[in-house]
Amino acid sequence: MSSKVIFYGKTTNNKQRFKCESCNKAYIWKRRYNKTYKEKRWFILWVREGYSIRQLSNMSGYSEAKLKRIKNFWLDKEPPSLSYDIYQRAKYLLFDGTYFHKNGCLAIIIDYGSKNILAYSYIDKESYHNVYPMLMDLREKRLDPKAITMDGHRFVIKAIFDVWPNVLIQRCLYHIQRQGLQWLRVYPRTEAGRELRFILKSITNIKTEKDKMVFLATYSDWYYKYREFIKKLPRNSVANIDLKKAMGLINNALPDMFHYIDNPFIAPTTNLLENFYSQLKHNYRSHRGLTEQHKIAYLKWFCFLKTCGNTNNL
Repeated sequence: MSSKVIFYGKTTNNKQRFKCESCNKAYIWKRRYNKTYKEKRWFILWVREGYSIRQLSNMSGYSEAKLKRIKNFWLDKEPPSLSYDIYQRAKYLLFDGTYFHKNGCLAIIIDYGSKNILAYSYIDKESYHNVYPMLMDLREKRLDPKAITMDGHRFVIKAIFDVWPNVLIQRCLYHIQRQGLQWLRVYPRTEAGRELRFILKSITNIKTEKDKMVFLATYSDWYYKYREFIKKLPRNSVANIDLKKAMGLINNALPDMFHYIDNPFIAPTTNLLENFYSQLKHNYRSHRGLTEQHKIAYLKWFCFLKTCGNTNNL
């Protein structure tokens, strides 16, 4: 501070005032950078907790226009990158996507051990060409997973094997159960469908090697008992077609259904991601009316703050 500048009392907000003795002007220091980053806590609450602008206005004392400017300032910024150490430590992953609109899908890869979200991308659909660049970016960050739990999307599986040829694919038991029960319906018309529905309902209760062997024996008995009957079912009924789909679903998934029993670090389901998507969509509904650009930015910030909840890291 110059020798010609002196302390000159405080403002009504208890801010230090200064006065220049040369020109007789009084002023206060304004640190706009610090001010911006202090205001970020209202943006964090808007994203993570789903508060409306009106609620934040009542909490902060700021006007709604001021809070909208704070919100738009941060939405126009990209979330920071994660440390490379986070990628190198991740070995057991979950992959899943959820749709917000017909042509809008948020795909996420999460570390099952630390619960950190490693990658997120807003794409039109889960396809090879959309997922492959996302996986390649993770490989360049030295991510080398041992196993990935996911649904049975074949093009996504192909993209994963093209990036990491030796990775294990664990099929999500919940997806198998949900899809199979949907095809069989609540009240199947045939005895084969009713028995298969009972078998499918037991999938998520398989915890041990003994449970696995009981399931395999039960399904094997059912398969050889009804295989010829199902093949001869007429194809003029949607219910018959769906019964064949349910049988094919289990047959295709069997080789990759039980890796988690041999390795407890592998997740048997993607329920961790399903719970996250449920919370995300609940909060997103509080902010309907965002532009497409700000909607995508909101989804990215929500994912980032799930991993880096400490606002000081922004």
